[in-house]
Amino acid sequence: MKPTDTKNPEYYHKVVDCQYACPAHTPVPEYIRLIAAQKFTEAYMVNWESNVFPGVLGRTCDRPCEPACRRVRVEEEPVAICRLKRVAADNKGDVKKHMPQGPFPPNGKKIALIGGGPASLTVARDLAPLGYEIHLFDEQIAGGGMMRSQIPSFRLPEQVLNEEVNYILDLGIHTQFLTYVKSLKEVLNQDYDAVFVGTGAPRGRDLPKLPGRNEADAHIHIGIEWLANVAFEHTKSINKKVIVLGGGNTAMDCCRTSRRLGGKDVKVVVRSPFGEMKASPWEKEDAIHEDIEIIDNHVPLSFEHEDGKLIGMKFQKVKAVYDENGKRQLLPTGEDDVFIEADEVLIAIGQENSFPWIERDLGLDFDKWNMPVVDEVTFQSTNPKVFFGGDSAFGPKNVITAVAHGHHAAVSIHLFCEGESLYDRPSPYTNLVSQKMGVHEWSYDSSVAIDQRYLVPQAKKSVTLKDRKKEVELGFEIATAYRETQRCLNCDVQTVFKEDRCIECDACMDVCPTSCITFTTNVEEPELRQKLLVPAENLEQDLLVSSELKTGRVMIKDEDVCLHCGLCAERCPTSAWDMQKYFYSVTKANQMSTAFPKIEK
Repeated sequence: MKPTDTKNPEYYHKVVDCQYACPAHTPVPEYIRLIAAQKFTEAYMVNWESNVFPGVLGRTCDRPCEPACRRVRVEEEPVAICRLKRVAADNKGDVKKHMPQGPFPPNGKKIALIGGGPASLTVARDLAPLGYEIHLFDEQIAGGGMMRSQIPSFRLPEQVLNEEVNYILDLGIHTQFLTYVKSLKEVLNQDYDAVFVGTGAPRGRDLPKLPGRNEADAHIHIGIEWLANVAFEHTKSINKKVIVLGGGNTAMDCCRTSRRLGGKDVKVVVRSPFGEMKASPWEKEDAIHEDIEIIDNHVPLSFEHEDGKLIGMKFQKVKAVYDENGKRQLLPTGEDDVFIEADEVLIAIGQENSFPWIERDLGLDFDKWNMPVVDEVTFQSTNPKVFFGGDSAFGPKNVITAVAHGHHAAVSIHLFCEGESLYDRPSPYTNLVSQKMGVHEWSYDSSVAIDQRYLVPQAKKSVTLKDRKKEVELGFEIATAYRETQRCLNCDVQTVFKEDRCIECDACMDVCPTSCITFTTNVEEPELRQKLLVPAENLEQDLLVSSELKTGRVMIKDEDVCLHCGLCAERCPTSAWDMQKYFYSVTKANQMSTAFPKIEK
C-alpha cells in the first residue's frame, strides 16, 4: 500500500466517527470537552455553527452519531451525544451576542424560501449575513415546519423551538406566514435571484383501497395531519381504543400523543418484526413505558365497521422469511386472521412528497416517482434558479439531514448569485494541533475505563400522561452530564506518526490495548489487512500506513479499533507518536465573508 495521505482533510475527519456520521458534521468531541469544562455557551455556539438547532436536536435528533461512537468498542452503549447537546442548550448564557449582528449591508440580491422548516431556516441563517434579502413563505402560523407540526410538545417544548427559530428570523428575515404558495411560476416571475424549496414531505400515505376505508372515514386519520391538528389545537381528544398503523417515529409520536388525549387502550400494529421497525429503539422503549402495546408481524386486511361506525380492524399474521441475499418477504403463517377492537385509527405508514403547486413547464424535470431531479452535490434543480433541500429534495429523512442540505444549498445559491461554478466549493476549515505539554504529557485525558452510560431522568408517567405539553425527559443534571462527558474517548485527538523518529522498538505495538498497531512488510491492501496482529475486517475504515522504515518494514495502524488512548505516544521513547487534536468544520456560505464570526479554536 502507498503511504496514507494524512494531509487530505477527509482522512482524519473519517476517523472521528461521530462527527463523520453526523450529516452536518458537528465537531462532537470538541463540544463535549467544553461541556465537561462547564463552558456551556461555547459548547452551544460550536453546535449552532454546524447544526443550527442545538436545543431542538438535543431532544429530538435521530442520533446517527451514536451508533458510530467509538465507546462501543469498549462497552455496549455509546456516549449520550445527543442528550449532552441538550445540556449545552439548557445551561447556555447569552448566546445572541455571539451570533451575527444585523442589519447587514445589502448585496442587492433577493432569495425566496418556500417552506419554513429546518432546511429553509438554515439557508436563511447562512445567507442573511452576506447581505441577501430573504423572503420566507410558509402556510403555518410560525416558523419551524415539521418541527412545529409533527414533533409533539412532550418531546419538544414550544418555547425551545421558538427561541431557536427566532435566532434566525431576528437576522432580518422577511416572513410571510399563513401564506400557501400556489404557483412556483408566480414566484419565479417576481424579481428573485434564486428560489429555495424546503416544503418537506407533507402528505401522509393512506390505505385507500383497504375495505372499509371510506365507510369508517370519520374515525380514520392520517398520522402527520392528525399530529398537526393536535399541535395547532384543532384536535383536543381521541376515543379510548386506538390503533396506530406503522412502525416509524411518527407512529410512536401518534400513539404517545393518543395516550395524552384520552386513549386508554392504545396499540401500535406493524407489518415488520419488532426488531426491524423503523422507529428508534428509544422511541419504542418510551412507548412501551407508557403502556402502549406494540404488535408486530400483522398486515392490515380491513377496517371493520357497523352502521358506519368503526369497530376495529382485521389483520393477517405473517412471518419474515429471508433469501440468501437477505431480502425479506412477509409470508402468511396460516393462522386465523386477527380482529382488534378500535374506535379510532391513525395511519402512520410513511410520508410522500407533493408538488401540485409546481408547474411542469418551468424547465424543472421530475423523475418517475414524481420527485424533482436535483443534483446531489449542489442541490440545484434542472431550472438553474431553483434549489431544493430537506425532505423535498430526496424524500423523508430527519431534521439534521435537512440542516445539512440547507448548508450545501446556501453555498450553491451564493456561488450561483456570484456567477461562480457551483462545483468550486469551499474547502473545510481544519486545524491539527499537538496536545503535548511535556515529553510524555498531554493536555487532555482519555482513560479507557469501563463506565456505563448514564440514564436521562424522566418526569413521572402519572404527570406526563395528563398533559401533552409536559416534557417527559428532564435532561442531565450538570454533575451527571460531567460524568457522561468522561465516557468520550476524544476521537478527534489523532495519533500522528513521524517515520524519521521511529527506531522500530515495537514498544507502541506492545502497549496498545487493542493491538491496532503492527510493524510488517508492505503488501497490497487485502493481504495486508489479514496479516496485522488483529485482522482489519472493517473495510469502510482506513488503515494508517507509514512510508518505508529503515528495516524495510512499514507501520500499519487499524483506525477502526484505535481508542485514541495515547498509550503509544506515552510509551514511545523517541516521540515518533504524537497526540494532535484535529478540528474539522465544513465551511458554510456565511463564512465566505467577514460578516460572520469564525469560531476561535
